[in-house]
Amino acid sequence: MSTATPSAPTLMIVSGLSGSGKSVALKTFEDQDYYCSDNLPIQLLPDFVRSVLGNLDGGAPRRLAVGIDVRGQSDLGQLAHWRQLATDAGVDAQLLFFEASDETLLKRYADTRRRHPLSQRGLSLPEAIARERELALPLRQQADAVIDTSTLNVHQLRRRVITEFALGHATRLSLLFESFAYRRGVPAEADFVFDARMLPNPHWDPELRALSGREPGVRDYLEAQPDVQRYLAQLMDFLDTWLPKLGDGTRSYVTVAFGCTGGKHRSVFLAERMARHAREMGWDDVATYHREQD
Repeated sequence: MSTATPSAPTLMIVSGLSGSGKSVALKTFEDQDYYCSDNLPIQLLPDFVRSVLGNLDGGAPRRLAVGIDVRGQSDLGQLAHWRQLATDAGVDAQLLFFEASDETLLKRYADTRRRHPLSQRGLSLPEAIARERELALPLRQQADAVIDTSTLNVHQLRRRVITEFALGHATRLSLLFESFAYRRGVPAEADFVFDARMLPNPHWDPELRALSGREPGVRDYLEAQPDVQRYLAQLMDFLDTWLPKLGDGTRSYVTVAFGCTGGKHRSVFLAERMARHAREMGWDDVATYHREQD
């Protein structure tokens, strides 16, 4: 478990090209309990940080994320100045820039039939994409990480944001508990994989079939099963023994995956239950990701 001293609050600045996945990334941060704001004018960044850190019911969030793009921005070249002021307010500010190839962006706009934000200026879609690349160049040059999403689908992008950015810093071991359906394959990035298909299946109960493993009816059903309790006890003993060993090394995060037939009931329940157990055991950075649900 983490023994690091409390770190400074984190501010993730999410920027990039329209259609590259910025909204997916920001929503992912929100799902991981970041306090989020989208399309924030950069000159308001320091005031936003000071306001949020000082005024949320006396218990300010320690993780913030803001979306910044080229719309309505007066001078993107000043971001370094505003970012430094935010840092001076007491946060660890990081800038992530999302991009994709022109071919990918054109296809995504064709598939969604959305209008590019700059197309209202009388530009064609290729011209709008080229102009946005030009305007966003100062952001890309100052980014701590540039993420090309050309080959990533929504689920892959969400998972990359969670594991590489949303969970914390490499000085601490972060845990991701993931559920999946075996019929769609085992997650390639999983460090530990546990099969739940031998456990009683709520799918065969008509009242539970439409629910997921996050809902009380399914939880109550599974927790009442002796085999599930035996499975959980052995699982907790195994992970409590070996996860701290990984934390003593150079790893920054570990993914523990649970699979069942449909990725809806048993695997989701186990991922949520083990994430709760990890938090109870004192792990600081814990997240869940349900591949077939999210």
